[in-house]
Amino acid sequence: MSVCYHTLAQKLRSLNLEKDLPAYPNCHPEVNPVDVYRAHLTEILAEVTGVDSKIVYPALQWTQTLDKGDMVLAIPALRVKGKKPNELGEEWVSKFPESPLVHKPTISGTFLQFFFKVDKLSHILIPSIIAKQETFGQNKFLGLKDPADASKGQKKIIVEFSSPNIAKPFHAGHLRSTIIGGFLSNLYEGAGWDVTRINYLGDWGKQYGILAVGYQKYGDDTKLEADPINHLFDVYVKINKDKEVEEEEIKKDTEAGKDVSELRAKSIDERARVYFKAMSDNEPAAIQQWSKFRELSIKRYKETYARLNITFDVYSGESQVKQEQMDLAAKRIADKGISKVSEGAVIIDFTEHVPGKAGKSLGKTLIQRKDGTALYLTRDISELMGREEQYNFDHMIYVVASQQDLHLAQLFKIVELMGYPELAKKCQHINFGLVLGMSTRKGTVKFLDDILRDVGEKMHEVMQKNEDKYKQVENPEATADILGITSVMVQDLSGKRNNNYTFDMDRMTSFEGDTGPYLQYAHARLCSITRKAELSEEDIASADFSLLTESHAADLIRVLSQYPDVVQNTLKTLEPTTILVYLFKMTHTLSSSYPHLKVVGSERQLMIARMALYDAARVVLANGMRLLGLTPVERM
Repeated sequence: MSVCYHTLAQKLRSLNLEKDLPAYPNCHPEVNPVDVYRAHLTEILAEVTGVDSKIVYPALQWTQTLDKGDMVLAIPALRVKGKKPNELGEEWVSKFPESPLVHKPTISGTFLQFFFKVDKLSHILIPSIIAKQETFGQNKFLGLKDPADASKGQKKIIVEFSSPNIAKPFHAGHLRSTIIGGFLSNLYEGAGWDVTRINYLGDWGKQYGILAVGYQKYGDDTKLEADPINHLFDVYVKINKDKEVEEEEIKKDTEAGKDVSELRAKSIDERARVYFKAMSDNEPAAIQQWSKFRELSIKRYKETYARLNITFDVYSGESQVKQEQMDLAAKRIADKGISKVSEGAVIIDFTEHVPGKAGKSLGKTLIQRKDGTALYLTRDISELMGREEQYNFDHMIYVVASQQDLHLAQLFKIVELMGYPELAKKCQHINFGLVLGMSTRKGTVKFLDDILRDVGEKMHEVMQKNEDKYKQVENPEATADILGITSVMVQDLSGKRNNNYTFDMDRMTSFEGDTGPYLQYAHARLCSITRKAELSEEDIASADFSLLTESHAADLIRVLSQYPDVVQNTLKTLEPTTILVYLFKMTHTLSSSYPHLKVVGSERQLMIARMALYDAARVVLANGMRLLGLTPVERM
């Protein structure tokens, strides 16, 4: 970083900024060029306003629209008393000195607006983007335990996401958790955190006893090896139909006054209970088969995850939580007087521990059935405590649907009541809404592999409509698959996480509007310009940015400069749409620039300068897409 900073200092001197930039907390000009302007403006404003620079620096904010400037300052944020904001603004503008980097500020209501001198910005920004490539937009300082001392190491975060049930196909609900969790993992990793991605599988319970009974009747080892998840699901569906028929028969016989004890003893339900008890007692034959189901399912899931650019560090699951851990958690809950026995079961009544509306909203919850079986909450508490012991994390995120809001709120509150308030504070639930329109006409759920196949085929049809371009694509089926996955993911990430959305294949696969294919087209077009220009890295390194005088070039440079701030702001919102909205804004600016900033056919030095600008745009677009979990394509 010191070499980087030295190079930056030399560049700033060449731009007539004689003094070294002052240092401020969270100011990293070597990774975020806009911090050069923040630091420079802070120094000027501290002198002009008489306000401490520690108050000025964080008050300088980036803008969402270029007409409001490149940076704004809310005048009341400086907490100067005795004068109205507009009076202060006029006074400060009149005192504002000539600057090599920014124009004189303008007043808009209670804000000061600052417009960067774009000719200087281009000299700082474009070489920085081209030099950093895939790391541009990342700020590894943010993940340090102590920003002033890197030797103290990184902060640790666990992101738990996806979490499908073993032997059941991956459906739309899991898709949302998977891509949001993948995005958050990428986001924190780029911010320098030590990220552990955990897939907490639904891999335990009586349903595996039912599956085992079904496998004895309908299982086929060849089909299991070839397509484990779909075969096991098929078995599960068939045995459950048998179980329904059986239960109906027992019900009729009971109503007719017949003895059903033998029927019950031989029933699927009873055999499943016996099998799951054998699993719980660690009997080798039962565990061996369950392990095989689990391992083959994980192997198949990994293939799907790979298509979505998702990896996990740990495949955990309900099965990994030991009984003794749950017994210890239950004992501590009881010893603390948090739980009580009610009609033979163990419950927690939050109204007795949490006053007012908060206690009422948490309500009552069951943590142990009458038969002594622990419920999900006890298992989740034990798992959480185990993770704290194993990873000593600084933060943990659960990416789980909003239907589980109450469950997660109860989990965190119980941990707090158990005497671990700091641990509870380190945990966060990132929730999301439903995907509507994902069922077939018969009401059955559509599975992810089927969805991705259908969308890939649709994109392949669209690609084939342009024969000339289609012939140039090396592997059109693979490209169509990537475009299909991009379509699904961009539609999913477009709105606020908490909103429900309707799955719309026609809209998501369109090249019109803010869609996945539009983003991919924007990237492929930049790659095409690069190929046609046939310029070397040395050519690009020699670019004269003073030739980029057009307003369209200036607008694109200004938008590109915002990317690191957008990423940093996303660490506050944890909303993928923050990145997506920026990428669409940037690609619209890019698209409108093409008629005015032609590369091929321009005078050579102008061609090199414009190509450097478009190279920078391609890097930023690709980085934003990869952060979202997308694979940028070079031809389509």
